[in-house]
Amino acid sequence: MDNSQGSGGMKGGIGGLFGGGEYSNTELAGVPLTGMSPLSPYLNVDPRYLVQDTDEFILPTGANKTRGRFELAFFTIGGSCIIGAAFGAVNGLRVSLKETRDLGWSKPRNVQILNMVTRQGASWANSLGSVALLYSVFGVAIEKARGAEDDVNTVAAGTLTGMLFKSGSGLRGVARGGLAGLALSGAYALYSNWDHLTGSSRSPSSRLY
Repeated sequence: MDNSQGSGGMKGGIGGLFGGGEYSNTELAGVPLTGMSPLSPYLNVDPRYLVQDTDEFILPTGANKTRGRFELAFFTIGGSCIIGAAFGAVNGLRVSLKETRDLGWSKPRNVQILNMVTRQGASWANSLGSVALLYSVFGVAIEKARGAEDDVNTVAAGTLTGMLFKSGSGLRGVARGGLAGLALSGAYALYSNWDHLTGSSRSPSSRLY
């Protein structure tokens, strides 16, 4: 018996036990390949299953893909405090350098600069943080009261925030604060709906409130 034939028969027999028998080109010629895509040479996985066309997170039933006002309130308040502290520190450094330029670089001047930077940073952080807190509280309360989320809540919350923030300055201060809040919130609402007004499209998730 020929050794090559014996080894070939043994190889085919062992391969047939594990489903890996050899097939000729003639036998494979009639196998339909319609609807099949080439497999990865490194992973024996169809690449179509590796493409994610949908979101990779699961939302509860009835939940929106965008975060609500309550979820964004923490981000708004914290971000406002950080921005206020940074702006106040820069402003305090500018003012202190201008007021102490006649002292020269000495320890008393350094102490005054440090005090001014700390004071201005804390003051601006407190002011912007308070405004953000009032705006978030009004926004969440109006949303819960109306049962709807739209630009009316944004404008109303901005107006009430300005009025309450300036309530200690008399009626004129309240009026000015309300007008300032109305102008800022109205400008933001216009910016949020600018693409809709101009006819272009934008993802709704890009809107903060």
